[in-house]
Formats: sequence, C-alpha cells, structure tokens
Amino acid sequence: MGTEHTPPTSPAALPGYAGTARIDELRATEYQHLDRHGQVYLDYAGAGVAAQAQVRAHHDRLLAGLYGNPHSESPTSAAAGSLVESTRRAVLDFFHADPAEYAVVFTANASGACRLVGEAYDFGGAAPLVLTWDNHNSVNGIREYARAAGASVRYVPLSGPELRVAESDLGTVLEAARGRRWGRAQGRGLFGYPAQSNFSGVQHPLDWVDLAHRHGYDVLLDAAAFTPTNRLDLRTVRPDFVCLSWYKLFGYPTGIGALLARREALARLRRPWFAGGTIRAVSVQGDWHRSMDDESAFEDGTLNFLSIPDVLFGLRWLDGIGVDLVHSRVGLLTEWLLGRLTALRHRTGQPVVRVYGPTTGEGRGATVTFNVLRPDGSLVDERLIARESASAGFSLRTGCFCNPGAGEGAFGISGTSLRRRLLARVDTIDQYLGALRLPTGGAARVSFGLASNAADAERFLAFVEASYLDRDVTVGPPLPPRLRC
Repeated sequence: MGTEHTPPTSPAALPGYAGTARIDELRATEYQHLDRHGQVYLDYAGAGVAAQAQVRAHHDRLLAGLYGNPHSESPTSAAAGSLVESTRRAVLDFFHADPAEYAVVFTANASGACRLVGEAYDFGGAAPLVLTWDNHNSVNGIREYARAAGASVRYVPLSGPELRVAESDLGTVLEAARGRRWGRAQGRGLFGYPAQSNFSGVQHPLDWVDLAHRHGYDVLLDAAAFTPTNRLDLRTVRPDFVCLSWYKLFGYPTGIGALLARREALARLRRPWFAGGTIRAVSVQGDWHRSMDDESAFEDGTLNFLSIPDVLFGLRWLDGIGVDLVHSRVGLLTEWLLGRLTALRHRTGQPVVRVYGPTTGEGRGATVTFNVLRPDGSLVDERLIARESASAGFSLRTGCFCNPGAGEGAFGISGTSLRRRLLARVDTIDQYLGALRLPTGGAARVSFGLASNAADAERFLAFVEASYLDRDVTVGPPLPPRLRC
C-alpha cells in the first residue's frame, strides 16, 4: 500500500509544521465553527472561511455608525465614501501597488472584473487575444468579445502529465497571433492566464507578464486562486489587469471582487455602455454623455458600501496572520497529502487515485485534483465521490471546476475528437461525455487554506483508504445529475 518514500503518518510531524502553530491557535478560537459539527472543510479554492472577528467587526461597524449611498454630499454619504476610499488604499498597500500606477475598481467578483476588461478592450484584427488552456471560464468568456470585434483568438496548450504550459509554446503563440506584419500601427493584444490553475494547482511563472509585454501584449492575470495563499507583489510583477474575489482570500464578504488595473491600461478601455455612477454628465435630448475620468467610470450603480469596508478588515486580518505563514502551512499539507495519496495501491498493484497536475509541492498551490480508480484501473464516476464524501461530512468539489481546458488536457481529449464527435447536437453534459466516450465528467478537488490543519488532511486520507482501497466500486442508487461547468 505504501512506498519507501511515504510521508509520515501525520503532516504535523513534518519539519516546519510546528512553526505554523499560530494557525492552530486561530483554528481553536476564531475558526472553531469549522469543528463544531464534525465536518471537514476542504474547498478553500471555492471559498475561504470567515473568522468570527470579521463577523463581529461588520456587526459593530453597522451599529456604531450611519452610512448612506456615497453618491451624495450628506454626512452619511461622506462616512460611507470615506470607508470605501480607505479600502481602496488598503488594497493597494496589501499588493504593494503604487497608487500613481494602479487603480482599484470594485466589482461583484473576479468574473465581473474579467467582464469589465473583455467588454471594453480594443480588440480587432490587429489586437488578438491569447489564452492558456487552463483558464477559468470567466477568462475564457472574453473570447466572445474578441471574436465579435474581429480579433483572432489563440490558445496555448498544456503539456505533459503535470499540465503545465511550456514557455516555448507560449512564445510561439504570442508571436504567431500578432502575425509577421505587427508593428507600430498595430494595436496591442491581450494575454490572459491564471497565476494558479484552479484545476491542477499549477502556478505559472509570473515573469510571463514581462514576456508578454515584450511581445506587445497587455496582460490580464487571474489571481483568484493564487492570492489566498501566495504573496502578489505589484512592485515586481506589473500586469495590466488583475482579477480577484475577496471571499477567496478570507471568506467574507461575498459579492465583492476587484479589478486592479494599471492606470494607463484602464484609460485605453472603452466601455460599450454607461450607468448611474459612471458618468460626469449625460443628456437625453442631446444624446451625449461624459464618463468619469477615474476608476469610478467602471463601477456601475451604487457600490456595496456596507460590505466594502469588510474587505479593509479582511486585508488587515490576513496581513496580521501573514500570507507567508499561510503559504507555508498549506504547502506542507499539500505535499503530505500528495505523497500519501499517490503511494496508495490496491492489492492488484493499481494506484487508488490518479492525480492531475504536479505530484510534488514544487511549482504548485494547495489544490489536489484527482480521480479514484477501481482495482482494475478504471475510473470511478466523480458523482459517486461527491455523494459519498458529502455523506461522510467532507466539503470538497467535484466536476471540471469551470476550467474545461484543463479538464480536456487531463483527460487527453483532442481537438480533432471534439470537432468530429460534437458535430451532432449535444444538449447536456451526459450527452457530451457520451459523444466523447468518456467514463467520467470531471474529478475531485481538495484544497487547503488559511484555517486548514493536519487533522483535515489526515481525516480525508483515512476516508479515501476506508472507502476505496481494494473496493470494486459499483454505482448503486442513481447518481445525481451533473453540475454545470
């Protein structure tokens, strides 16, 4: 069942784990609700977990003051506006961004930030879009804006079992997408990629930002999966656009994200519409309008002014704990779980799980994506894993995690197969899988975060061993319908 390189029985025995004990102290105080009902939370890539202090701060602030719509000059408006602006400054400070270079646009989430860029970017025949295969659908969706504007869309493939992107492939696609005739008269292209794949956990090099700039591209960096457990320093890495959701970093508040944008790049965007709060003046009969000349031109309607200050508290909370400390803790848990899972073997000698992406802690984040295998090596439907893990009290994710390109790379689906087999009408995910002759529609994903501890990892490993080791899994009762991608 094991190998000579099998990690110790507990991640707490790993060198360096004792140095992260501060997180265990917080788990026992601020995050004690994680252990109240005997459940195990393993979906930090889906959402962080709120500390009790965050909830108390929100409650105390609302009862201690009076806040109104910031689009006014009243005392309550000024109070709300002041907190919003303080939060903007805190965001820039957290990412070490120069306020003269970067602006903060508050959005509903990272997806909303991606949409802002996509709808307003100056795509065209001379300004292509280049994406890596493993982008989240919120970045993939930008291709619809690009194609509508007549721009070419190119993807950089994943290669090898670790599902990484070869830098040589990236350079080739960046150059080819611009064509041989690109020069001063040609517009800039847009290159979008995740700092960390939410499917495989692969962390792509941040110096690709400079590489893309040298090829004449603006860069949209999807940092939603990266920033909860990794430091992003905008003094050394200078993407033109950064998309993120705050609930991924510290659990609360939901419904607020941000677009961090270089001011010169933001000034080049041209929105296809306007809304309340985004314009300086407008006329109905004159049929004209003038947009605001700062980040508020991109913040539609009334901001969530009662919750944006919770971002300020959350940033200070995370900063007080230390992103580097969280990074160390989740790195230890991830490497331990990878080692233990990949060492598991059925009596037949077949592995119990197949991990997608790196099987060590090098160049990856705290996300472990895998399928369970039967003793004969065939895949177990991920819906069964979802049902059985939920019954055992585990909160994890199954499916493709809104990352179809990484899934296609993981399952070895070729473009030729897609084009040939999807010519027939496909209305459901099950029909899609049938057309491609795939045994399963996705995988299981375990992800660690700010409040994760050794017991979380140990209990999940014990669940896998008890539930699937040497078990010839049969489906049993009808499986639930597949969730959307």
